[in-house]
Amino acid sequence: MGWFWQPVWRAIRTLGTREVLWRESRAGLCLASGDNKTSFGLLFDIDGVLVRGKTPIPAAKKAFQKLVNKQGQFVVPVVFVTNAGNCLRQTKADQLTDILGVPISQDQVMMSHSPLRIFKQYHDKCVLVSGQGPVLEIAKYLGFSNPITVDSVRESYPFLDMVDHSRRPKILPSTALDLPKIGAVILFGEPIRWETNLQIIIDVLLTGGYPANPYQLEQYPHLPLLACNMDLLWMTEARAPRFGHGIFMVCLENIYKKITGKDLKYEALMGKPSEVTYHYAEYLIRMQAAEMQPNKPVQTLYTIGDNLMTDIYGANLFNRYLQEKNSRKGSKALVQVLSGTGMTTVSQEEEPVLESELSLPTATSCRSVLVCTGIYNHHTKVPADTSKTIKETVFHGHRDFRFDPGLVEPGHIVEDVNAAVDLIFQLETFIPDGSDRTA
Repeated sequence: MGWFWQPVWRAIRTLGTREVLWRESRAGLCLASGDNKTSFGLLFDIDGVLVRGKTPIPAAKKAFQKLVNKQGQFVVPVVFVTNAGNCLRQTKADQLTDILGVPISQDQVMMSHSPLRIFKQYHDKCVLVSGQGPVLEIAKYLGFSNPITVDSVRESYPFLDMVDHSRRPKILPSTALDLPKIGAVILFGEPIRWETNLQIIIDVLLTGGYPANPYQLEQYPHLPLLACNMDLLWMTEARAPRFGHGIFMVCLENIYKKITGKDLKYEALMGKPSEVTYHYAEYLIRMQAAEMQPNKPVQTLYTIGDNLMTDIYGANLFNRYLQEKNSRKGSKALVQVLSGTGMTTVSQEEEPVLESELSLPTATSCRSVLVCTGIYNHHTKVPADTSKTIKETVFHGHRDFRFDPGLVEPGHIVEDVNAAVDLIFQLETFIPDGSDRTA
């Protein structure tokens, strides 16, 4: 997997990391300051933790009454880390404000596509974007100057989309409208018409960016492919989990291999459980903490989630990196940690980049807290003995992440997000000033 992480660190190196991760306006972010300083920050998943579909989980509002003071200011640094990728950060912040009853800023929201800001080498290329929602607006917000959609390709070359008989063109155009060469493909999230997206993405990959041309199977590796949100399943109002973008990716990977006999390769995978996502989230927490308490850096992160394969795996993977960074200084230790989890094999020339960029976190640990309101055991009670190992007989994580039982073992299991906040306050012996502790 050496190909997986190297482009990420090259992208980070060629960009001012601090400027990118905190260049949005901080207007509207309400932070409290005072003597009751904290040394921890909270990373919240959304689906299955705060909401199910569009229905708020009752415990969520109770939990957040404890995280703000009477003026509505947060007393603890908080970032929402979601694998959703179908809207802008501000849109998600507005939704969370309505759901939780406390003011949420876009600076507290991290979408699965947020790290795409650092991939500047693709920002000037014509990129094909797949997903739903305002994907063009999202792409431009992230810095891409020339994105096009699957629908745009279909409109230019209507003869490519032939699965749905009712959408087949009755008369083919005499001349096709030429599009610029597509230089990369970005998967934001699950699309609406899977058959159309699968067909046209395969066309783009197998023609070197000219989807109307014949396939060129000898061209390998294919065009750069960047994917956000690897969730195989997610929880809505239905009693059983629903297909996530990870299912779409499984389809794409298997179609490509069935046609070519070769593995589909990703230039980068973003969203939980990818490590770049947690580095980004830690940076956002650190910036909040600097505003709230300049001389008290965050040392412990708590990740609250409902999915063993994304929230818990990602938190534990990042914790493994943090522990290795602190106990065995230097890039060689970092390389060993990442290769040991099956995430990557890094060449010697990449080591200085890893050392310089990944030594930035102030956090020394990332602890995982599993709630039972979403993917995990949402119909059962909390186990009597939560110290027992949780082992999955079927690995639901992405193909490019090695299964490691230790990475899907949560630090704590609680009933819901309200119980999670109570537990964390107890572990940190933290009593917020002026917050509502009666809810």
